[in-house]
Amino acid sequence: MTNQTARQPFQKNRIVKKLAIFAAGLLVSVTAFASEGGHLLQSGTDLGDQASLQRGAKLYMNYCSGCHSLKYLRYSRMAEDLGLSEDDVMANLNFTGAKVGEQIQVSLTPEHANQWFGKMPPDLSLIARVRGSDWVYTYLKSFYLDESRPLGWNNQLFPNASMPNPLWELQGLQHAEFGEADKKTGERPVHGLKVTQPGKLDEQGFNQAVRDITTFLEYAGEPAAIKRQSLGVWVILFLAMFTIIAYLLKIEYWRDVDKH
Repeated sequence: MTNQTARQPFQKNRIVKKLAIFAAGLLVSVTAFASEGGHLLQSGTDLGDQASLQRGAKLYMNYCSGCHSLKYLRYSRMAEDLGLSEDDVMANLNFTGAKVGEQIQVSLTPEHANQWFGKMPPDLSLIARVRGSDWVYTYLKSFYLDESRPLGWNNQLFPNASMPNPLWELQGLQHAEFGEADKKTGERPVHGLKVTQPGKLDEQGFNQAVRDITTFLEYAGEPAAIKRQSLGVWVILFLAMFTIIAYLLKIEYWRDVDKH
C-alpha cells in the first residue's frame, strides 16, 4: 500500500469531521436564533449613506452612549469617516470630556452599573459584526412594557433583557399582544407588538431612526469598510484595464512565437 493510498481514509475523515463541526455550529446558531424570538426584520442599512451615518452617530451618542461604550472607535476617526469636523464632534457628540484622539468610553461607573443593572452594560463596538445588522435593528424595535421585569421592560427578540427601552421617548410606549398560554408552562408567547402611546416620531420616522443607529453601529464594527467599498470600484476598474492590456500583450507575444 502506498503512502498516498494510506492517506486517503485519513483525509476523508478530516473532511467529514469539518463538515460535522460546521453542521453543529449551524445548528447551534439556528437554535439560538429560534430561542431569541425568531423572525428578523430587514435593516436596510447603507454604509454609503453619509447622512444616515451622521444621524446614527447623533442618536447613538444621545440615547445609547450613556451606558454603552465604543472602545474600539476614536472620536477623531469618527469625525474623519463621517465627514464631520473635530470641533463639531467634540462639541456635540462628546459627553465625557475625552480628548479627540481617545476612544469613546462611558461616564457610567461600575458601581452605579451594578446598582442599576446588575452588571456593566457591554461595549457595542462589535455588536453589529457579531449579531448582524438585522438583529440590531429588530432588537431596537422589539421592546415592550412588562411590569414583571425589574426595569419594567422586556424584549420580544431577546427575552428578559436586563435593560429598558433606550428609545421609548422616540417610539412611544409599546405593549405586547400575547397568544394562548402553554398548557405545560403556563407562559403566553408574544405574537405581536403595538404602540399604545405614540412618541415623538411616527412609525416611519422611528424606523428610519433605528436604521440610522444600526448603520452607525455597522460602521463602528469595521470603520475601514467605508473606504474599502469606495476603493473596491477602482480596484475592479484597474483589474478590468489590466486584463485588457494582458490580453493584448498575449496576442502580440504569441504572434512572434507562431512565426517560428
